[in-house]
Amino acid sequence: MIKPAIEEALEMLYLCTTEQTPRVTDEETQAALLEAETMGLVRQNGAELQITEAGLVLGQDVVRRHRLAERLLADVLGANATHLHEDACLFEHILQHGLADRICILLGHPPTCPHGKPIPRGSCCEQAKSDAIREVGALCDGRPGSAGVVAYLSTRDNREVQKMMAMGILPGTPIKVIQSFPSHVFQIGYSQFAVDKLLAEAIHVHWKS
Repeated sequence: MIKPAIEEALEMLYLCTTEQTPRVTDEETQAALLEAETMGLVRQNGAELQITEAGLVLGQDVVRRHRLAERLLADVLGANATHLHEDACLFEHILQHGLADRICILLGHPPTCPHGKPIPRGSCCEQAKSDAIREVGALCDGRPGSAGVVAYLSTRDNREVQKMMAMGILPGTPIKVIQSFPSHVFQIGYSQFAVDKLLAEAIHVHWKS
């Protein structure tokens, strides 16, 4: 596992390269970059260190985790916007080993962070595109008796996300439609729930063929 200090240094260089943000030159960052050089993630280019292709891949992943962390903290946990960036800096190092993709799926593959900056796409986003073309549809469009697996939640309202999570509506959860009028009733496990059309539109299901 790469040290957090190295990840943050690669994140900084990635943003310098792709979004023309200012370069950080403090001693801690420089020390991390020198260590990253021994790993082939940066290389000497004249008077300064430049990120390599391998470093760009890792830097992009850190940016993706950071901005997904911001979305999770803001949309689901209702974190204070004043400290959002600092909190995400701590949280980004936890979202490894597939956790970032799970958060991305949970949030419905958001294109931007709360500050409007783009979130780099992941393999789960490409898979969601393919699924959307084929078999994924909103719960409100399911007929009674139809069943599938929750694909993602398409809402930025943290109250709606919390409500759905409380009912067990999470990506990968089996779900079955019981009725679609006058309210949308569905079953998860041994429990049945009724929601209005607005909430049913936000639940996207990978229907069984």
